[in-house]
Amino acid sequence: MKLNVLIAPSGFKESLGADEVTDCIAAGVLRVLPEARIMKAPLVDGGEGFTKALVAATGGTLHDIVVTGPVGEPVQSHFGFLGGKGPKTAVLEMAAAAGLRLVPRECRDPLITTTFGVGELIKAALDAGAERVLIGCGDSGTNDGGAGMAQALGIRLLDNAGKEIGRGGGALDRLARIDLSGRDPRIAHVHIDVACNWHNVLCGPNGVARVFGPQKGASPQTVERLAAALDRYAGVLKDATGIDVRGMPGGGASGGLGAGLCALLGARLHSRYEIVMQYLELDSLLAQADVVFTAEGAIDFQTPRGKIPAEVARRAKKYGLPVITLAGTIGKNACVNLECGIDAYTSIVEGPCTLAEAIENAPRLLEETAEYVMRMVLIGARLESAPRLPQAFLPRGAVVVGQRAMV
Repeated sequence: MKLNVLIAPSGFKESLGADEVTDCIAAGVLRVLPEARIMKAPLVDGGEGFTKALVAATGGTLHDIVVTGPVGEPVQSHFGFLGGKGPKTAVLEMAAAAGLRLVPRECRDPLITTTFGVGELIKAALDAGAERVLIGCGDSGTNDGGAGMAQALGIRLLDNAGKEIGRGGGALDRLARIDLSGRDPRIAHVHIDVACNWHNVLCGPNGVARVFGPQKGASPQTVERLAAALDRYAGVLKDATGIDVRGMPGGGASGGLGAGLCALLGARLHSRYEIVMQYLELDSLLAQADVVFTAEGAIDFQTPRGKIPAEVARRAKKYGLPVITLAGTIGKNACVNLECGIDAYTSIVEGPCTLAEAIENAPRLLEETAEYVMRMVLIGARLESAPRLPQAFLPRGAVVVGQRAMV
């Protein structure tokens, strides 16, 4: 009997795309089981690769464009149009204009990084005739609440003297009033849907500045300044639009871009998998699988809060499938993932190394780790099938699938 192996990973930020991660894991599995049936389902969650994945899945078109990057310099970006019937739907990802990958390490300061280029992408989609705009939020390098996006579309953010406040999350602490009169009039005539992490909120102890600010370069002092600035921003947004975004599910997505899109453009926020799974047929592949591999750059206590490995595991458990996660790093309280459908996880890193070394060697490390894990799975299978060994000798936690035991 051939083993049906489904590989459904995320990409590794600043390292490998989801397609590349999938291919590396497949190569490792095939070293051990060359006869295995490999099913590939590289996944996106609104971050890097969102646009290209949905364009490819629907037979759409991709369009290159230069926009303002997160540190104010021009960057090569893109948006697309979905194929198929229905309204002419543009698809874009904020990461292609304001992603963390576009912020050089020495420039990582969320007080000044901007989503201005996201607004330029939206404008380009409107120029190309979009009737609907689908926006992926994820992998951001910004913390400006979508203020830059709004500025690019003609919305004025003013201080007490009636002057423009400038760009970046730090400028929001001077915000006094929002003038919507200059907003691109076409916004009122398009439907905007946003795929975002439903768990991320704008303000409070679990607000986006406090949870994600440090990974974008914020010091503890900067985190508190950003949190206060977003509190102020939320208050002015409510005065201008009547919408309270402070605790809105998804409002904290991509440094608060979700809140800005909803309040200032009238966008509808959706759980990202509600959007993504309309176009990527994961469930039909799960129905054919015997075991599932997934992967992400890091696995920790935040993984169950909407990250791809947890979503894959949740869906796989509907089919009674074992799920193995390969990760670049294993972080704080990663063990909570064992309670949400992930049966085993391991790091691909062999020993102490720099981040640069890990990124450079990621393809080899992924392939070798997949091979190693697959060999461990086969040991469990052999123990289960050996007539001289009772069930008690199975590795603790083994799950029998067909005639195989997956550890």
